[in-house]
Amino acid sequence: MLNFRNTNIFFAVLVLAILTWGFFHHVSFYIHILILFLYSLALFCGSYFIQAGFYFKSVCALPTDKKQVAFSFDDGPSQNYTVEILDLLKAHDIKAAFFCIGNRIPNNEPILKRIHEDGHIIGNHSYSHHFWFDLFSSKKMLSDMVQMDETVEKTIGVRPRFFRPPYGVTNPNLRKAIIEGKYISVGWNIRSMDTMIKDPNRLFEKIKKAVKPGAIILFHDTSKATVWVLPELIRWIRKNGYEIVGLDNICDAVPYK
Repeated sequence: MLNFRNTNIFFAVLVLAILTWGFFHHVSFYIHILILFLYSLALFCGSYFIQAGFYFKSVCALPTDKKQVAFSFDDGPSQNYTVEILDLLKAHDIKAAFFCIGNRIPNNEPILKRIHEDGHIIGNHSYSHHFWFDLFSSKKMLSDMVQMDETVEKTIGVRPRFFRPPYGVTNPNLRKAIIEGKYISVGWNIRSMDTMIKDPNRLFEKIKKAVKPGAIILFHDTSKATVWVLPELIRWIRKNGYEIVGLDNICDAVPYK
């Protein structure tokens, strides 16, 4: 399996071989540029595709071959759409996971409490969701994540164990922060793109084509398109023999510390 460690080993051996060859033969400057480009590309892909497990393992699918899927929602709590989504989930008796941003909890405490009281999982999606979060030091990352935990604990009395990286970006600093903070990293294997696709019909068709056993579907409870598409999607999923289950089904993991 391609990961950060064996990628470094491979390129170290490759560079050593080229340097050794260079003692006896001319090596084009462009070969060095090509190797640097390929190494940078490997790191980029490893960072931006959480499913790759390049720096550390994230749970990106339910460990089952059964026709089960899980719903997850990022970026709330939102005054605009979170409550509407909660009403829909309650009406269809569905439990989901909400990866919340800590700085959106103040003034939205009643919404967070309802998420919890309705039996949904609350996960850590960082406190700041800063655009440059992935460039933070591991210490600063962990401080941000802990601040989110403390905000949730102050509101509902629990500290999230499930963590979803902002933008799904991973790197060695985040690996260290996750280990020190004793989190479980949770990704997805179906990205709905509901923040970009505003047409509910297009959104429905995109998700429908991707549904498969064990899927973890990423939505955003900040998107009107999600509110529109959920009822039809739920009906289609169940009509096709799928069960919508909670994320705590991932290896029976406890979602709170």
